Amino acid sequence: MAISLEAWDFSWDALGGAALIALARMFDMSLAVLRMSNTAAGRKKSAWIIAFFEALIWVFVVAGVVQKINNPVYAVAYAIGFASGTFLGITAEQFFARGEQVVRVFTHHGDSLASELRTRGYRVTQMEGKGRDGPIQILFIHVPRKKAQQLPKLARELDNTCFIVIDDVRSSSAASRSGAMPPAAGK
Repeated sequence: MAISLEAWDFSWDALGGAALIALARMFDMSLAVLRMSNTAAGRKKSAWIIAFFEALIWVFVVAGVVQKINNPVYAVAYAIGFASGTFLGITAEQFFARGEQVVRVFTHHGDSLASELRTRGYRVTQMEGKGRDGPIQILFIHVPRKKAQQLPKLARELDNTCFIVIDDVRSSSAASRSGAMPPAAGK
């Protein structure tokens, strides 16, 4: 089916319908990103609820586009909503930043870096390792996702040659989340 220039309907009705399609698609794609984030984190209930509303909106949007497929304005609105919704969903997911992360810092200044991080309230586990250039210290810092992005800047202020890896935590023990640590052996 060839689309001619006459098929492009720029009437107020068509533009209003296109705006609704774009807005609905933006909302449903934002939900899709949040659903995928919840699914990856193992949050089944919230993923199910989000998926329900995502699918419901998607059905109505696709029905609106299919009914008026002869007008390319609706297809463009659908694509704009899809792309914008993806961007908005990622932005919302980063804002909420649910979950926990482990920040691993590979450094030649482990003792001083770990000490400074501990004085700032971070719980640091320190290990010895062997790197390309010899002995290295590896620091593990378990933090809420909202705080994880602050650590690389802080670590680089203290050691500008450190290497940093940030990993998502799927689950962890209750002791680490509450801040309570089990007593040390023999105490």
